[in-house]
Amino acid sequence: MNKQDQLNMIKKDFINCQKVLLAIGDETRQSILLVLMGTDCQTGLRVGEITERTHLSRPAVSHHLKVLRDAGVILMRKEGTKNFYYINVRTELGLLRTLVSDIDTFMENFYRNDEI
Repeated sequence: MNKQDQLNMIKKDFINCQKVLLAIGDETRQSILLVLMGTDCQTGLRVGEITERTHLSRPAVSHHLKVLRDAGVILMRKEGTKNFYYINVRTELGLLRTLVSDIDTFMENFYRNDEI
């Protein structure tokens, strides 16, 4: 694959990753993700539990959870009137792996510097 083809592929990768990059680029959402990843609870956490652990307001947590859900980073499970949020293990985050891998390949192919 030539340089331009690889650049075009990386451009498509960036386009595919835009929602995820915007969602996880925010420090507050990173904090929420760390809380969700750090819990032993496999069934997810409720907004109140996330609020307690992040010290954010309930409306702020709800807003950030919506952004993360819209980007496919987290999922919500309903149990009666309760909503539980958890990391999406089949998430769009896999697109980031592709992006990083394609950039890495590009850099090795066209910017290899054996002297460094």
